[in-house]
Parts: sequence; structure tokens; C-alpha cells
Amino acid sequence: MKPTRRQFLVSSAAAGALAGVARGAPAAARGGVGPRPPGLPERDYRPVMTPDGATLPFKVVDGAKVFHLVVEPVTHEFAPGLVGECWGYNGRVHGPTIEAVEGDRVRIYVTNRLSTSTSVHWHGVAVPNGMDGVGGLSQRSIEAGETFKYEFTFPRAGTFMYHSHHDEMTQMAMGLMGMLVVHPREPEATPPDRDFVYMLSEWKITPGTRRPDPNEMVDFNVLTFNARIFPGTQPLIVRTGDRVRVRIGNLSAMDHHPIHLHGHSFAVTQTDGGDVPESARFPETTVVVPVGAVRVIEFVADNPGDWAFHCHMTHHIMNQMGHGIPNLIGVDPGEFDVRIARAVPAFDAMGNGMEEEGGMEGMEEGADGAIPRNSLPMMGGAGPHGYITMGGMFTILKVRDAAPPTPDGGWYDNPPGTLADAATGQELERDGIRP
Repeated sequence: MKPTRRQFLVSSAAAGALAGVARGAPAAARGGVGPRPPGLPERDYRPVMTPDGATLPFKVVDGAKVFHLVVEPVTHEFAPGLVGECWGYNGRVHGPTIEAVEGDRVRIYVTNRLSTSTSVHWHGVAVPNGMDGVGGLSQRSIEAGETFKYEFTFPRAGTFMYHSHHDEMTQMAMGLMGMLVVHPREPEATPPDRDFVYMLSEWKITPGTRRPDPNEMVDFNVLTFNARIFPGTQPLIVRTGDRVRVRIGNLSAMDHHPIHLHGHSFAVTQTDGGDVPESARFPETTVVVPVGAVRVIEFVADNPGDWAFHCHMTHHIMNQMGHGIPNLIGVDPGEFDVRIARAVPAFDAMGNGMEEEGGMEGMEEGADGAIPRNSLPMMGGAGPHGYITMGGMFTILKVRDAAPPTPDGGWYDNPPGTLADAATGQELERDGIRP
């Protein structure tokens, strides 16, 4: 059947566009934008917030934004009581969030202060091939002591990531990753009131040691939000009625993470591939963030309270000592390990490598009894109604009608009649309940 004139024009335009991409056409021809005057915070965009993190500063030189990333060893605290000897950017694990605007021309200098070579890949960003940062493929690796320059224009807005693309198994396991946010050139009609950024990652740190194990492929025991674990995670504090955006990137080694929010439903509005059309959005309370991907969620904080925000893999909301426990059904575990270890110093029911620190001599008192140095109890921290038995990839969304009295938001004061508690005898009798 002979195509109509309209079909011919549409197919010709599509073919032309594909040819332009194949020839490496300018960004504008590929649906992006060419270089534009540098967008500035507060004037052209509202900066994002990276809980427990920071934003990389920049300066403008000859119309380009100039950033400087320094790759170096970093002593990092995952939570009070657990410190790791990691690798990071600019003294941080993970690296600071990079913010720019669609059409910004950027020059990003990378100084390597490690004793080995590295590179930086701009994950999800369409850059010229020689700026893609894959060591040995699109560039030579950055040797120890060298400074490389990456220069390109951000062709479109979106939420992306950056990370080492040289010996990734080791370098990403040691912490070399960060988030990258490119704001739209035209201000949003309804921008969020709060715009948070989270990086998900996982580590293996044997209790009693400080260096992550990059050879681990299965048994990760430190699961982090922005390289922190509960009870060391900073809460998300918002006002009732705020429009909230949370950008979540996942550079875990092996695991997808189903991130669940209590008390609210949200829509997935963006991936690192682009915006999700409004017609394709639907309400969710859990979003699976695959390895190497970004998911952006948005919701209205219309339910005051302290709400859990966490990975729903149950072993991802525990800390180091939640792994490798043998079957002790019928045994009271409260003092079991400690008492046996007093009689048999080499004993370690949890597989925590006590022998590395000299058995019980390497132990110190923790919330659940004696634990190895530089390690945490399996789960938990103090809460308003008792001990919160969660850890790892867990934090708290605090929704408040008024500005919180303390920087951490304090604890929610439940209105009368809205807090679950022990039933009274009168209530049980009234409703015909026989405990």
C-alpha cells in the first residue's frame, strides 16, 4: 500500500533524526540543547539537599562552570561506632553532589591522590565519546598524581550519577561514586518545596576491621543511604503540605533495592533515562531501584508524623552482625555468645572474625552486650517509644505542621487517641475480646 504524504513526511523526519544521531549531530539536533549561559543556584534553580552529604562548589571561568574532584583515601564514619578506611572524592564518602543546569558548559578537573590509577564516568549523561571516562576504552586511565580535565555540555536535564570506571569492583566497593543533578533550563511550573538526593550502596566490612572488602560478591553487611546507616542517618524534615521530591540512585554491587515509604503514596516521575510522562505515572508506596539506575519519586507530605523510609529487603535493614548466624532455635541468645566465648575464646557464633582482634580481648561493650571493636549492634537505635529494631538502609521522614524545635526534628507528639497502646480491660470487655 502506497504511504500517504503525511506518513512519508513523518518517516523521513524520523530517518533524518536517526541519521543525525548516527553522525554525532549537535546536542540540539538530538533533542538536547547547546551551550548556554551558566545557570546559578537560587536564581535559576533551587539547590537539592543531600542528607549526610554536600554539594560540590564551582566557579565560572569564561562562561563555563569549573569543578574540581579530588580522588583520595578517606576515613569515613558510617554511624557512631563504625568507621571505614575508604576511598572518596573531596574528603567525602560518597562524593559531593554535582549540580548544573541543562545547557551548562562544564570543566571538571579530576586529581588522583590514590596510589593506583582511576577514571570518572558520567553515568547516564550523553557526552562526547572521549569524555565518557571508561579507562582503556574512551580514555587512558588517570595515573596516581595526575590531574585530568573533562569538558562537555549537559544536553538535557535529569538525575544522574558519577563513579570510577576503572577496576570498578574495587574502586566502587571502596566508595568512589556520587550523584549528579542537572536542572531544567526553564524553571518548573510547580517546583518541589524539598528536593532530596540519595545514593544507595552496599559494603562488606568484617566486624573488628576497618577496610571494606571489594572481593565480596554476596554477603554485604553494611547497606547505606548516602554512605550512612541507621542510627547514623540524617532524617528528611519537611512541613505538612510540602511537595517533596526524592532522587534515588543505586550503585550497589549486586542488589536492587525496593525502597518503601510509610504514611504516603508517591509517583515515579523520572529515571536516569528521562521524564516519565504523566499519563504513565501511577501511585506507589514502594519503588524498586535497580543496580545502576535512578528513580525519582514525588509526593505531597500530607500526613504528619515520623515515617519510616527504608529498603524492604529485610536483611538490608540490619547492620553487620545480622549475617552468618547459625540456627539457635530454642536457645536464649541474649548472653549465649558472650558466655560461651568466656569459656572458649576462639568461639564466635556470628562469624564476626573475633580472632582477628584476639578473641574476647578485642571486644567492647555495645547495646546488645560485647561486640568487636569498630562494629555496631545488629540493628537499632533509641526511639520515642523504645528501641527501634531496624538498622542499615533506613531513615525517617519527619513531617511537621510547624518548624521543628531542634535541627533533627525531634520526635513526633502523637495527638490523643492516635497512638496504639495496651488495651484496657474495659475495652476488651466492651468489644468481646478474650486474650
